[in-house]
Amino acid sequence: MSNLQITQAPAAHTAMLIRKPVAEVFEAFIDPAITTKFWFTKSSGRLEPGKEVQWTWEMYDVSTQVSVKAIEENKRILAEWAGYNNPTLIEWTFTPHGDNATFVNITETGFSGNGDELFTQVVDSTGGFSWVLAGLKALLEHNVTLNLVGDRHPTQTIA
Repeated sequence: MSNLQITQAPAAHTAMLIRKPVAEVFEAFIDPAITTKFWFTKSSGRLEPGKEVQWTWEMYDVSTQVSVKAIEENKRILAEWAGYNNPTLIEWTFTPHGDNATFVNITETGFSGNGDELFTQVVDSTGGFSWVLAGLKALLEHNVTLNLVGDRHPTQTIA
């Protein structure tokens, strides 16, 4: 395996169909009152172009600064956050499927490190965003809060 080489910058990517109108799905990522039901636990505000917000996962005692680079209403969100070793870009795209469904794509780019580090970062990010989309789907389609992100790495003592 010593001859494995990375020839392109890796990216994390995941996507899912959410059976709700694009405006509702888009708003779920913009409005922390909704996002905190399926992803992070606290936010310093709504996502707006040029704004910086802080997202917190209280169960992990982790926070990150998020810099909103671009928002195209009901189409696209582009943001930068701390990433693993350096800032990375996250892009959400929202494609309507008829009037009552939205295909959400999430891509994270800008990873750095050696081959093993890059592999780990991309796999972790892809998995994490997959849990986010699954939690969003359950919330919006069935009004069920699955707590997937919190349960991904449970503490030693579970109440």
